[in-house]
Amino acid sequence: MLTANELQAVVAEGRTITQATPGDPALGDLTLLPGTWANADNLVGHGWNMIALPYKEPGKVVNPDTPDQKSDFRLLLNQFNETLTFSLVDKGVPNRGAAVAKVFDRDQHLAALQYIQNIVQIAAIDSPQTPDTADTPKESATIHHEPGLFLHLFSQTDGGPDIARLATIPHGDAVLALGSGVVVNGPPNFDNIGDFSPLPLGVDADVENNPYLAPYKQFKHSPFKNLFDPTNPLALLKAAVQGVNIKQTTVLTFDTSLATGGINNIPFVTKQANASRMRAVFWIEELSDPDAQGNPQFMLQYAQRVLLDFFPIGVGLIKWPHISINTMKLTARPTN
Repeated sequence: MLTANELQAVVAEGRTITQATPGDPALGDLTLLPGTWANADNLVGHGWNMIALPYKEPGKVVNPDTPDQKSDFRLLLNQFNETLTFSLVDKGVPNRGAAVAKVFDRDQHLAALQYIQNIVQIAAIDSPQTPDTADTPKESATIHHEPGLFLHLFSQTDGGPDIARLATIPHGDAVLALGSGVVVNGPPNFDNIGDFSPLPLGVDADVENNPYLAPYKQFKHSPFKNLFDPTNPLALLKAAVQGVNIKQTTVLTFDTSLATGGINNIPFVTKQANASRMRAVFWIEELSDPDAQGNPQFMLQYAQRVLLDFFPIGVGLIKWPHISINTMKLTARPTN
Protein backbone atom coordinates (compact mmCIF):
# COMPACT_ATOMS: atom_id res chain seq x y z
CA MET A 1 0.00 0.00 0.00
CA LEU A 2 1.13 3.56 -0.65
CA THR A 3 1.92 5.94 2.17
CA ALA A 4 -0.49 8.84 2.71
CA ASN A 5 1.96 11.24 1.03
CA GLU A 6 2.51 8.94 -1.97
CA LEU A 7 -1.25 8.50 -2.39
CA GLN A 8 -1.86 12.24 -2.29
CA ALA A 9 0.87 12.76 -4.89
CA VAL A 10 -0.70 10.24 -7.28
CA VAL A 11 -4.17 11.72 -6.82
CA ALA A 12 -2.85 15.25 -7.34
CA GLU A 13 -1.11 14.26 -10.57
CA GLY A 14 -4.30 12.80 -12.01
CA ARG A 15 -4.66 9.85 -14.31
CA THR A 16 -1.66 9.21 -16.59
CA ILE A 17 -0.72 6.47 -19.04
CA THR A 18 3.04 6.11 -19.36
CA GLN A 19 5.81 3.62 -20.00
CA ALA A 20 6.11 1.44 -16.92
CA THR A 21 9.42 1.64 -15.09
CA PRO A 22 10.78 -0.50 -12.27
CA GLY A 23 10.92 1.15 -8.88
CA ASP A 24 7.74 3.17 -9.38
CA PRO A 25 6.07 3.25 -5.92
CA ALA A 26 2.64 3.39 -7.60
CA LEU A 27 3.18 -0.25 -8.63
CA GLY A 28 3.62 -1.48 -5.06
CA ASP A 29 4.58 -5.16 -5.03
CA LEU A 30 4.44 -5.14 -8.85
CA THR A 31 7.31 -2.68 -9.08
CA LEU A 32 9.92 -5.17 -10.38
CA LEU A 33 7.75 -6.49 -13.23
CA PRO A 34 8.16 -3.82 -15.97
CA GLY A 35 10.18 -5.22 -18.85
CA THR A 36 10.42 -8.41 -20.86
CA TRP A 37 10.84 -11.83 -19.28
CA ALA A 38 11.71 -14.79 -21.48
CA ASN A 39 13.14 -18.30 -21.68
CA ALA A 40 16.58 -17.19 -22.75
CA ASP A 41 20.12 -18.54 -22.45
CA ASN A 42 20.26 -21.38 -19.91
CA LEU A 43 16.50 -21.15 -19.30
CA VAL A 44 15.37 -22.11 -22.81
CA GLY A 45 12.71 -24.82 -22.60
CA HIS A 46 11.99 -24.32 -18.90
CA GLY A 47 8.24 -23.87 -19.49
CA TRP A 48 6.07 -26.95 -18.86
CA ASN A 49 2.35 -27.51 -19.11
CA MET A 50 -0.03 -30.39 -18.37
CA ILE A 51 -3.71 -30.62 -19.23
CA ALA A 52 -6.30 -33.40 -19.27
CA LEU A 53 -8.74 -33.20 -22.17
CA PRO A 54 -11.96 -35.06 -22.97
CA TYR A 55 -11.12 -37.83 -25.42
CA LYS A 56 -12.79 -41.01 -26.62
CA GLU A 57 -10.17 -43.53 -27.65
CA PRO A 58 -11.34 -45.43 -30.76
CA GLY A 59 -12.31 -49.02 -30.08
CA LYS A 60 -12.01 -48.70 -26.30
CA VAL A 61 -14.96 -49.81 -24.19
CA VAL A 62 -15.32 -48.37 -20.71
CA ASN A 63 -15.71 -51.09 -18.09
CA PRO A 64 -19.42 -51.09 -17.10
CA ASP A 65 -18.47 -52.43 -13.64
CA THR A 66 -16.73 -49.14 -12.84
CA PRO A 67 -19.54 -46.57 -13.07
CA ASP A 68 -17.23 -43.67 -12.20
CA GLN A 69 -15.53 -44.14 -15.57
CA LYS A 70 -18.15 -42.33 -17.64
CA SER A 71 -15.75 -41.39 -20.43
CA ASP A 72 -12.09 -41.32 -21.35
CA PHE A 73 -9.51 -38.56 -21.31
CA ARG A 74 -6.07 -37.94 -22.69
CA LEU A 75 -3.23 -36.27 -20.81
CA LEU A 76 -1.34 -33.71 -22.91
CA LEU A 77 2.11 -32.47 -21.85
CA ASN A 78 3.88 -29.50 -23.44
CA GLN A 79 7.36 -28.05 -23.21
CA PHE A 80 7.41 -24.39 -24.21
CA ASN A 81 9.21 -21.08 -24.46
CA GLU A 82 7.50 -17.93 -23.29
CA THR A 83 7.76 -14.18 -23.61
CA LEU A 84 5.98 -12.15 -20.92
CA THR A 85 6.12 -8.38 -21.39
CA PHE A 86 4.93 -5.74 -18.91
CA SER A 87 4.83 -2.38 -20.68
CA LEU A 88 2.42 0.52 -20.07
CA VAL A 89 1.06 1.62 -16.72
CA ASP A 90 -2.25 3.45 -16.25
CA LYS A 91 -1.75 5.31 -12.95
CA GLY A 92 -4.25 7.05 -10.76
CA VAL A 93 -7.26 5.19 -12.17
CA PRO A 94 -10.22 6.33 -10.00
CA ASN A 95 -13.06 4.14 -8.83
CA ARG A 96 -15.58 6.67 -7.62
CA GLY A 97 -16.90 6.39 -4.09
CA ALA A 98 -19.35 8.44 -2.06
CA ALA A 99 -17.88 11.93 -1.74
CA VAL A 100 -17.75 13.35 1.79
CA ALA A 101 -16.87 16.97 2.49
CA LYS A 102 -13.45 17.62 4.02
CA VAL A 103 -12.40 13.96 3.64
CA PHE A 104 -9.32 13.59 1.46
CA ASP A 105 -10.24 10.53 -0.58
CA ARG A 106 -13.40 8.44 -0.60
CA ASP A 107 -12.54 7.14 -4.06
CA GLN A 108 -10.36 4.13 -4.70
CA HIS A 109 -7.29 4.70 -6.86
CA LEU A 110 -5.19 2.07 -8.55
CA ALA A 111 -2.45 1.43 -11.09
CA ALA A 112 -2.99 -0.97 -14.00
CA LEU A 113 0.14 -2.60 -15.46
CA GLN A 114 -0.42 -3.92 -18.98
CA TYR A 115 1.03 -7.30 -19.99
CA ILE A 116 1.08 -9.64 -22.96
CA GLN A 117 1.95 -13.32 -22.59
CA ASN A 118 2.96 -15.39 -25.62
CA ILE A 119 3.77 -19.10 -25.39
CA VAL A 120 5.21 -21.28 -28.17
CA GLN A 121 5.30 -25.04 -27.83
CA ILE A 122 8.62 -26.69 -28.63
CA ALA A 123 7.69 -30.29 -27.79
CA ALA A 124 4.58 -32.21 -26.81
CA ILE A 125 3.30 -35.70 -26.10
CA ASP A 126 -0.06 -37.14 -25.15
CA SER A 127 -1.44 -40.36 -23.73
CA PRO A 128 -3.39 -42.04 -25.18
CA GLN A 129 -1.63 -40.93 -28.35
CA THR A 130 -3.70 -39.18 -31.03
CA PRO A 131 -1.87 -40.04 -34.25
CA ASP A 132 -3.00 -38.68 -37.60
CA THR A 133 -5.74 -36.47 -36.18
CA ALA A 134 -6.24 -32.75 -35.80
CA ASP A 135 -5.19 -33.21 -32.15
CA THR A 136 -1.82 -34.79 -32.91
CA PRO A 137 0.73 -32.72 -30.90
CA LYS A 138 3.07 -30.64 -33.05
CA GLU A 139 6.63 -29.82 -32.12
CA SER A 140 6.34 -26.13 -32.85
CA ALA A 141 3.05 -24.30 -32.37
CA THR A 142 1.64 -21.22 -30.71
CA ILE A 143 -0.42 -22.54 -27.80
CA HIS A 144 -1.23 -19.45 -25.74
CA HIS A 145 -1.72 -15.71 -26.15
CA GLU A 146 -2.99 -13.61 -23.25
CA PRO A 147 -3.34 -9.84 -23.00
CA GLY A 148 -4.21 -8.53 -19.57
CA LEU A 149 -3.57 -6.25 -16.63
CA PHE A 150 -2.01 -6.59 -13.20
CA LEU A 151 -3.62 -4.11 -10.78
CA HIS A 152 -2.24 -2.49 -7.65
CA LEU A 153 -5.10 -1.20 -5.51
CA PHE A 154 -3.79 1.84 -3.64
CA SER A 155 -6.59 2.37 -1.15
CA GLN A 156 -10.09 1.48 0.01
CA THR A 157 -9.44 -2.27 0.10
CA ASP A 158 -10.99 -2.72 3.58
CA GLY A 159 -8.14 -5.03 4.47
CA GLY A 160 -8.86 -7.34 1.54
CA PRO A 161 -6.83 -8.13 -1.59
CA ASP A 162 -4.64 -5.30 -2.85
CA ILE A 163 -3.52 -6.77 -6.17
CA ALA A 164 -5.54 -8.28 -9.01
CA ARG A 165 -5.06 -9.89 -12.40
CA LEU A 166 -7.40 -9.36 -15.32
CA ALA A 167 -6.79 -11.89 -18.10
CA THR A 168 -8.48 -12.48 -21.45
CA ILE A 169 -7.82 -15.74 -23.27
CA PRO A 170 -8.76 -16.27 -26.94
CA HIS A 171 -10.43 -19.60 -26.15
CA GLY A 172 -13.25 -17.50 -24.72
CA ASP A 173 -12.34 -17.00 -21.06
CA ALA A 174 -12.27 -13.83 -18.95
CA VAL A 175 -10.50 -14.07 -15.59
CA LEU A 176 -10.50 -11.88 -12.49
CA ALA A 177 -8.14 -13.14 -9.79
CA LEU A 178 -7.35 -11.22 -6.62
CA GLY A 179 -4.62 -11.54 -4.06
CA SER A 180 -1.69 -9.96 -2.29
CA GLY A 181 2.06 -9.64 -2.42
CA VAL A 182 4.86 -10.10 0.09
CA VAL A 183 8.61 -9.57 -0.03
CA VAL A 184 10.83 -12.13 1.69
CA ASN A 185 14.57 -12.48 2.11
CA GLY A 186 16.24 -15.29 0.23
CA PRO A 187 14.79 -17.83 -2.21
CA PRO A 188 11.16 -18.90 -2.57
CA ASN A 189 9.52 -21.60 -0.48
CA PHE A 190 7.68 -23.76 -3.00
CA ASP A 191 6.23 -25.95 -0.25
CA ASN A 192 4.21 -23.11 1.27
CA ILE A 193 1.88 -22.07 -1.54
CA GLY A 194 -1.38 -23.84 -0.74
CA ASP A 195 -3.10 -26.55 -2.73
CA PHE A 196 -1.45 -27.25 -6.08
CA SER A 197 -2.35 -30.92 -6.35
CA PRO A 198 -1.94 -31.99 -9.99
CA LEU A 199 -4.32 -34.96 -9.76
CA PRO A 200 -8.02 -34.87 -10.66
CA LEU A 201 -10.42 -34.14 -7.83
CA GLY A 202 -13.36 -36.49 -7.46
CA VAL A 203 -11.68 -39.80 -8.30
CA ASP A 204 -9.38 -42.07 -6.32
CA ALA A 205 -6.01 -40.27 -6.56
CA ASP A 206 -3.95 -43.47 -6.11
CA VAL A 207 -1.89 -43.17 -9.30
CA GLU A 208 -0.18 -46.51 -8.79
CA ASN A 209 -3.35 -48.58 -8.35
CA ASN A 210 -6.22 -46.72 -10.02
CA PRO A 211 -6.24 -47.79 -13.70
CA TYR A 212 -8.28 -44.72 -14.60
CA LEU A 213 -5.18 -42.60 -13.96
CA ALA A 214 -2.94 -44.68 -16.22
CA PRO A 215 -1.67 -41.68 -18.25
CA TYR A 216 -0.45 -40.00 -15.05
CA LYS A 217 1.24 -43.22 -13.95
CA GLN A 218 2.89 -43.59 -17.37
CA PHE A 219 4.55 -40.17 -17.18
CA LYS A 220 5.35 -40.52 -13.49
CA HIS A 221 7.55 -43.52 -14.28
CA SER A 222 8.74 -42.18 -17.66
CA PRO A 223 8.88 -38.36 -17.30
CA PHE A 224 8.43 -36.30 -20.45
CA LYS A 225 11.87 -35.44 -21.85
CA ASN A 226 13.22 -37.34 -18.81
CA LEU A 227 12.35 -34.23 -16.78
CA PHE A 228 8.65 -33.46 -16.41
CA ASP A 229 6.63 -35.64 -14.03
CA PRO A 230 3.02 -34.38 -14.11
CA THR A 231 2.38 -35.81 -10.64
CA ASN A 232 5.07 -33.52 -9.19
CA PRO A 233 5.26 -30.42 -11.42
CA LEU A 234 6.78 -28.09 -8.81
CA ALA A 235 9.93 -30.22 -8.69
CA LEU A 236 11.27 -28.50 -11.82
CA LEU A 237 10.82 -25.05 -10.25
CA LYS A 238 12.88 -26.17 -7.29
CA ALA A 239 15.53 -27.67 -9.55
CA ALA A 240 15.81 -24.45 -11.59
CA VAL A 241 17.04 -22.43 -8.59
CA GLN A 242 19.31 -25.06 -7.06
CA GLY A 243 22.70 -23.43 -6.62
CA VAL A 244 21.37 -19.97 -7.52
CA ASN A 245 22.07 -17.31 -4.90
CA ILE A 246 18.83 -15.37 -4.44
CA LYS A 247 18.94 -12.21 -2.38
CA GLN A 248 15.22 -11.41 -2.18
CA THR A 249 11.92 -12.75 -3.51
CA THR A 250 8.67 -10.90 -4.15
CA VAL A 251 5.75 -13.36 -3.99
CA LEU A 252 2.51 -12.49 -5.81
CA THR A 253 -0.51 -14.75 -5.26
CA PHE A 254 -3.70 -14.55 -7.35
CA ASP A 255 -6.86 -16.62 -6.81
CA THR A 256 -10.24 -16.40 -8.55
CA SER A 257 -11.95 -17.79 -5.42
CA LEU A 258 -11.12 -14.66 -3.40
CA ALA A 259 -13.70 -11.90 -2.87
CA THR A 260 -15.46 -11.10 -6.16
CA GLY A 261 -13.07 -13.05 -8.39
CA GLY A 262 -14.14 -15.62 -10.93
CA ILE A 263 -13.94 -16.95 -14.49
CA ASN A 264 -16.52 -16.41 -17.24
CA ASN A 265 -16.43 -18.63 -20.34
CA ILE A 266 -18.21 -18.80 -23.66
CA PRO A 267 -21.00 -21.44 -23.84
CA PHE A 268 -18.97 -24.13 -25.66
CA VAL A 269 -16.15 -23.99 -23.09
CA THR A 270 -18.63 -24.11 -20.21
CA LYS A 271 -20.34 -27.15 -21.72
CA GLN A 272 -17.27 -29.17 -22.74
CA ALA A 273 -14.53 -28.39 -20.18
CA ASN A 274 -15.57 -25.55 -17.93
CA ALA A 275 -12.71 -23.50 -16.46
CA SER A 276 -13.99 -22.91 -12.92
CA ARG A 277 -11.05 -21.72 -10.81
CA MET A 278 -7.54 -20.36 -11.28
CA ARG A 279 -4.77 -19.94 -8.73
CA ALA A 280 -1.32 -18.63 -9.61
CA VAL A 281 1.82 -17.75 -7.69
CA PHE A 282 4.60 -15.61 -9.17
CA TRP A 283 8.07 -15.37 -7.65
CA ILE A 284 10.20 -12.36 -8.70
CA GLU A 285 13.73 -13.18 -7.62
CA GLU A 286 16.60 -10.71 -7.28
CA LEU A 287 19.90 -12.55 -7.55
CA SER A 288 22.74 -11.85 -5.17
CA ASP A 289 25.30 -11.48 -7.95
CA PRO A 290 25.15 -8.70 -10.59
CA ASP A 291 25.75 -9.35 -14.28
CA ALA A 292 29.02 -8.66 -16.10
CA GLN A 293 28.11 -4.96 -16.40
CA GLY A 294 27.33 -4.67 -12.69
CA ASN A 295 23.54 -4.56 -13.16
CA PRO A 296 21.14 -6.46 -10.88
CA GLN A 297 19.88 -9.76 -12.26
CA PHE A 298 16.32 -11.03 -11.90
CA MET A 299 14.47 -14.27 -12.50
CA LEU A 300 10.71 -14.86 -12.65
CA GLN A 301 9.08 -18.17 -11.77
CA TYR A 302 5.42 -19.08 -11.60
CA ALA A 303 3.06 -21.96 -10.96
CA GLN A 304 -0.53 -21.77 -12.18
CA ARG A 305 -3.40 -24.21 -11.70
CA VAL A 306 -6.72 -23.95 -13.55
CA LEU A 307 -9.47 -26.41 -12.66
CA LEU A 308 -11.44 -27.76 -15.62
CA ASP A 309 -14.77 -29.43 -14.88
CA PHE A 310 -15.86 -32.29 -17.11
CA PHE A 311 -17.15 -35.89 -16.87
CA PRO A 312 -19.94 -36.59 -14.37
CA ILE A 313 -19.08 -38.41 -11.17
CA GLY A 314 -21.58 -38.95 -8.40
CA VAL A 315 -23.59 -35.74 -8.11
CA GLY A 316 -20.91 -33.48 -9.60
CA LEU A 317 -18.09 -33.30 -12.11
CA ILE A 318 -14.46 -34.34 -11.97
CA LYS A 319 -12.16 -31.32 -11.58
CA TRP A 320 -9.08 -31.70 -13.75
CA PRO A 321 -6.02 -29.56 -12.86
CA HIS A 322 -4.40 -27.76 -15.79
CA ILE A 323 -0.97 -26.78 -14.48
CA SER A 324 1.65 -24.50 -16.04
CA ILE A 325 5.09 -23.71 -14.62
CA ASN A 326 8.01 -21.70 -15.92
CA THR A 327 11.36 -20.17 -15.00
CA MET A 328 12.43 -17.09 -16.99
CA LYS A 329 14.95 -14.30 -16.80
CA LEU A 330 14.63 -10.57 -17.25
CA THR A 331 15.93 -9.86 -20.76
CA ALA A 332 15.06 -6.16 -21.20
CA ARG A 333 13.88 -3.19 -19.21
CA PRO A 334 11.54 -0.60 -20.78
CA THR A 335 13.18 2.32 -22.54
CA ASN A 336 11.57 5.74 -22.74
